[in-house]
Amino acid sequence: MAEIENIGHSTVMIKTDEKTIYIDPFYADSLPKSVKEFYEEAEKADVLLITHGHHDHCDPSTFKKLLDKNTKIVAPEICSEKIDRDLITVKPGDTVNLNGIEVRAVHAYNRKRKRDSGEPFHPKGEGVGYLIDLDEKTVYHPGDTEKIPEMENFPEIDTAFLPIDGTYTMKIDEAVEAAKIIRPNVVIPFHERDVDPEKFRDELESETKIEVKLSRKG
Repeated sequence: MAEIENIGHSTVMIKTDEKTIYIDPFYADSLPKSVKEFYEEAEKADVLLITHGHHDHCDPSTFKKLLDKNTKIVAPEICSEKIDRDLITVKPGDTVNLNGIEVRAVHAYNRKRKRDSGEPFHPKGEGVGYLIDLDEKTVYHPGDTEKIPEMENFPEIDTAFLPIDGTYTMKIDEAVEAAKIIRPNVVIPFHERDVDPEKFRDELESETKIEVKLSRKG
């Protein structure tokens, strides 16, 4: 059975019997000391998934410590300018099979949150989220996204990560509504910054039967 862990900020580690997968590995001094300690001892990546090009998701200074010559890197095209090695590039709708692990890229974007110019912080089609099929169960890593219509068509999901900080992604109430649409068995809130994830847990569990698991803060 896969081990799934929130490392901090938007970083997720998934370990199966044969593979170690990292999604959006990132470290900064503003994150808890436990995150730094994790990277000092972290196992090498068999698969590295990057959701988009922002520095706190596509961070070569962090993920280079996780790479060896056999690591497969999957990322949208916009990340290619930052990563100095071969990539498997994906766009929403693409599926990649990595030695038995099926990874599906899905949309991740802003509808409401925009720069002063009017451009979304995360334009549609530029970044992705991932649906990762493991042991007949699906894990959802959304990247940076708001609640979007495409969530209505997601398959059955066992574990979903949902951002709750509200600055560039969803606020707590939006993440609760997204969880109701996705209907996973378990939600793990992350990308929380200064937002209290217990408020998300209390609200979602009071309105649904979805289990909320709290883990590292960052």
